[in-house]
Amino acid sequence: MAGFYIHIPFCKKRCLYCDFFSTTLMERRKEYTEALLTEIRARKHEAGEPIKTIYIGGGTPSTLDISDLRQIIETIGTDDAEEITMELNPGDATLEYMQALHRIGINRLSIGIQSFQNELLQLIGRRHNAQQAIEAVQMAQEAGLDNISIDLMYALPTQTMEQWKADIETALQLHIQHISCYGLMYEEGTMLTRMRDNGELTPIDEETENAMYDYLCKRLKEAGWEHYEVSNFALPGYASKHNSSYWNGTPYIGVGAGAHSYVKPVRSWNPDDLNAYINGIMAHDLQRESETLSDKDLYNEYIMLHLRRVNGLKTDLLRTFLAPMSSSLTDVTTKINDYIDRQLLLRTPDGRIRATQQGLHILNRIIEDLMIA
Repeated sequence: MAGFYIHIPFCKKRCLYCDFFSTTLMERRKEYTEALLTEIRARKHEAGEPIKTIYIGGGTPSTLDISDLRQIIETIGTDDAEEITMELNPGDATLEYMQALHRIGINRLSIGIQSFQNELLQLIGRRHNAQQAIEAVQMAQEAGLDNISIDLMYALPTQTMEQWKADIETALQLHIQHISCYGLMYEEGTMLTRMRDNGELTPIDEETENAMYDYLCKRLKEAGWEHYEVSNFALPGYASKHNSSYWNGTPYIGVGAGAHSYVKPVRSWNPDDLNAYINGIMAHDLQRESETLSDKDLYNEYIMLHLRRVNGLKTDLLRTFLAPMSSSLTDVTTKINDYIDRQLLLRTPDGRIRATQQGLHILNRIIEDLMIA
């Protein structure tokens, strides 16, 4: 199986925390779509396997007309597709639009809500309000979409634990199937980072951020949800198939400006520049970059992707990845055992290594330590 990702970079307004490639040049959507269709036709068989999942992300895909989205999906082909996801901004939601998405084959919706607190939405530059967020979910359900994910964010400036608990309860009351939750990251070059550096806002302290995350995990578990990846929770049977393919090393093709592809052992990516992408595609001379992953790279990928999964990594596969670098096996094993002794990692009865709840708080540090430079 293979995945297919389509990047739609257009946004009516940039969020203050976002560092994904995006543009507010809405007038260029049609020519961009034409370039996308050309790239899809040229590359849709590149993975050499049936396309099982399709993901339309951004940016804001819901800024596209239904006719353009239909062309994109039909050009890829959906004969083998089990999951077709599209991201949507609540500010774009109408019942008519939701019904049209359902008709053209979208069977999973990812709604970028982030918070149900209006003051927090304004602070991070979102263009919707809490009521629009709730109504977007309800309209999607009325339109027949029964696999709905929402994004929520925690550790936002001024956010309280009471607000975070209220957001989780509101999400549960909406009867959705999937929740992705992300702690705010102050990415280089974003407006929110500049505001922090200028003293215009104060980040949430690490202790409060960890408490918010722990409460999230505990509350969703109590409600019967499965925690299957560090930031992702689902009702049984509703884990994201597309995102799971990334974490499992499944090949995927990415089209559009800034999109990445992976067909083992080669990773490639398109330029994150609108002009370079459109002109390159239309001139049949797109300057894509690529790299062939070494044994060390493949090991590092395995550590990074599988420790983010709550069921962790298999020790026998770990040895397989390290076999070409036998000198590193002892060092990595020693570090893993040290983290187990410190109760940050644990060894499961079926031979896996995974993070403990405490370990999840510093997972990035653990992953970095276990990687080979």
